[in-house]
Amino acid sequence: MNIAVFASGRGTNFGAIIKATKLGKIKANLSLLVCDNPKAGAIGRAKRAGIKIALVKREDFTDKKDFEAKIIQHLEENKIDLIVLAGFMRMLSPEFVRRYTGRILNIHPALLPSFKGSRSIKDAFDYGVKITGVTVHFVDEKMDHGPIILQKAVQIQEDDTLESLEKKIHKIEHRLYPQALRLYVEGKLKLEARLVRISSQ
Repeated sequence: MNIAVFASGRGTNFGAIIKATKLGKIKANLSLLVCDNPKAGAIGRAKRAGIKIALVKREDFTDKKDFEAKIIQHLEENKIDLIVLAGFMRMLSPEFVRRYTGRILNIHPALLPSFKGSRSIKDAFDYGVKITGVTVHFVDEKMDHGPIILQKAVQIQEDDTLESLEKKIHKIEHRLYPQALRLYVEGKLKLEARLVRISSQ
């Protein structure tokens, strides 16, 4: 199985996936990094790991359709089976998502459906909830919405700061995402409408 990771920033989840793959916890080929930001830390991680990089900048294309067409070209050239979103800061079009239905995963730093969007950790902290967490889910045509694969709760303590909460969330992300990818690669995830069933076989 060939995996492409999409990232726009530091790539810490990408790093966790690289590590899990090298340790044999994910038995698949980490074939491609798709990145829209030439300054992203994820690019350095890919270079150090010897992973092919497709830098596709949105500003190089007149519209989103052409931008995504270039990404699709890279995916097809590298025979990608699974797309893993790891801090990719662009919404994929409904047409793109439909093309790869059941083959795009995302990680979100909150317990969906609560606190969607790019500021979810701060939103949960500012709201004053006592429990937040991490969600890995299949991607559908809505933002932070697809069928949930795994979730892990994180308690917000009285002495937590936004910074300490972010660290706790990221620590969970780096464990949960490789776990979900392993389940997918091993064929243990069965998508049934809005539900994901995990097989022990």
